[in-house]
Amino acid sequence: MTDPSTDSSTGPSTDVTDKPDATDRPDATDRPDATDRPDATDASAPRDVVVIGGGVAGLSAAVFTARHGFDTLVVDDGGSLLRRNARLENFPGFPAGVNARRLLDLLDEQAANAGAERLDARVTRIARTGDIAGDDRRFTLETDAGERFRANSVVAATKNEVGYLADVEGVEIVDRGKAYVDVDERGRTGVEGLYAAGRLARKPHQAAVCAGHGAEVGVTLLEDANRPFYHDWVAPEGYFTDRGREVPPGCEEIDATERRERESAALDATRERFADPHPDPQETHPSLEE
Repeated sequence: MTDPSTDSSTGPSTDVTDKPDATDRPDATDRPDATDRPDATDASAPRDVVVIGGGVAGLSAAVFTARHGFDTLVVDDGGSLLRRNARLENFPGFPAGVNARRLLDLLDEQAANAGAERLDARVTRIARTGDIAGDDRRFTLETDAGERFRANSVVAATKNEVGYLADVEGVEIVDRGKAYVDVDERGRTGVEGLYAAGRLARKPHQAAVCAGHGAEVGVTLLEDANRPFYHDWVAPEGYFTDRGREVPPGCEEIDATERRERESAALDATRERFADPHPDPQETHPSLEE
């Protein structure tokens, strides 16, 4: 598989020096909610990243790209296979198990808090933009509702749905009874700027594995955009600076007061999210529906 170019001209159009420093990044409780974000259907503004699929792989990738300041749009039709699970009992961090629909809601909220936008739609086609004067975005995407978007990078995370990739030359589809996308060990396809994550990339049918692969693909995308090494770590005050080191990109140091405030906000949010059973009905296999 061809190694992706590290030419920074193919990365998102905003230079890293124009991005807010990690220490200026707002706390999750200060981020705008979905009603305050720009209209996700506005196709006039090109995107740095479009993630196709709102399951654990796609949302995990979106968390990392959005937290780094990339303009990230998640396009999802609500069809994540995880919603069929009666109970998810092997996902790290939930020793008593977790409602699978609750987990997806939490991941969706986390991606939104990071700055990602969401569009409820199904992508039907991706095409390479080609050499269009004044347009440095590499892909055009179309949805079943007729929206069109331009994006510099795309993460495909739609389980085994591959029809929308049919017009992208260089993407190899592997048929193993179900369709998968051929990728390298970091989720890169044969097309620069196009990635596949989770089950679509032939990862095991486990939510934890697919979530981890989505995160890895998100970080790979950042690395391929020629960005500095990205830590994404909140450290205690003085962890770096008291050793005479600068705070690395994507990191921040917080004092004890800030740490307690964030911990309190997290406890309140957790109690609220898990106070009542999830309202959505249990889903099942489509062949069993009346």
